[in-house]
Amino acid sequence: MAFDERVVTEQIHPQDISWPFWPIVPLYPYSRRRTIRKEVIKDTIWTFDQLQGIFYVVVPIRMTVVRLDAGGLLVYAPVAPTKECLQMMQELVAEHGDVKYIILPTISGIEHKVFVGPFARCFANAQVFVAPNQWSFPLNLPLSWLGLPGKRTQVLPEYSSQAPFGDEFDYAILKTIDLGPGKFTEVAFLHKRSHTLLVTDAVVSIPEEPPAIVQLDPYPLLFHAKEKGSDVVADNQANRCKGWQRITLFALYFQPSVLDVPAWGEVFRDALKAPERSRKAYFGLFPFKWQNNWQRSFQALRGDGRLFVAPVLQALILNRAPRETLDWADKVASWDFQWIIPCHFDAPIKAQPQQFRQAFSFLEKQPVASAGLFNSSSYPLPEDDFKLLRDIDAGLNQTGIVPPAKEKI
Repeated sequence: MAFDERVVTEQIHPQDISWPFWPIVPLYPYSRRRTIRKEVIKDTIWTFDQLQGIFYVVVPIRMTVVRLDAGGLLVYAPVAPTKECLQMMQELVAEHGDVKYIILPTISGIEHKVFVGPFARCFANAQVFVAPNQWSFPLNLPLSWLGLPGKRTQVLPEYSSQAPFGDEFDYAILKTIDLGPGKFTEVAFLHKRSHTLLVTDAVVSIPEEPPAIVQLDPYPLLFHAKEKGSDVVADNQANRCKGWQRITLFALYFQPSVLDVPAWGEVFRDALKAPERSRKAYFGLFPFKWQNNWQRSFQALRGDGRLFVAPVLQALILNRAPRETLDWADKVASWDFQWIIPCHFDAPIKAQPQQFRQAFSFLEKQPVASAGLFNSSSYPLPEDDFKLLRDIDAGLNQTGIVPPAKEKI
């Protein structure tokens, strides 16, 4: 599959990448958001990548746009509608027709929900469809109060045949998982003609090298390539990859077993020696110390580019509803798809339905390997790297904040 990337390489005017509503969800890069558009399937599917993160732990956040057979476009999981992003969208609209449908496929990902209202206001004729059982915190407010256009917004019907785009798409809604103060669900979409599966957070695959959107500004990559605060890191591809691999471990485990937290006295001493002590560099503070074998955790996570469920979902969310999750995974795996486009990390991913289903085998007591595929039970993620997540899970159980995890099936 050949890809055509559209990214503005000339000097960018700050207003073109400005996102004024960033204080609502104050994630890096805050008010300045670049966009890269990639044509995944010629004249059919495009991805729009932006960036998000905390403490320079930056990962792609992705919108997918699909051309409809009858003309017009469907948008899955909108990103920030900056002028740069909208210019790229208008190029597609001019060639393929207006945006007809906008899909919010999650109820818990505020980093996805926050963009839907502003994006919908840029396309006044689009119908907005949202995953069922939407909620907000600390008050459960009507969707119109959350910025979604009231007259154009509706909940996705239970069955895709009831949706106006049902001839071109199947979708499967994961039964809502109760997390106490919150809820979780996800809606997977199948574009039948291109055999492409769209998911939000359910599965991911990790690229060996940093994605293009992350490399537009390499500062976060080089920041995490340091060994201590006083290091000066050269900007080369080896260091960019080093930083990316560590960022991936942060993003998916929070604190993998190969990461130590040095004493604060050592951190402050290194900060005083740091060549850059600006606010951008967190005043020289670098409270991390990587063990010599840290790359083993990254390689175990990445495997050979395989599909897997993010550790946070494994340890804190989907284990609350193993049967419902496996039923949903079975339904999705019954579809005919060859490509998967998640909203984060790598995309598109060449994958078979059996590989998607096997990613959820951590919920089974005795996973059964599909023909020709590895058995996930014999190739698990390192349990040592789950320690912090297991501790969080135990704390939530003790306080009764969330329902306890259920036994594997």
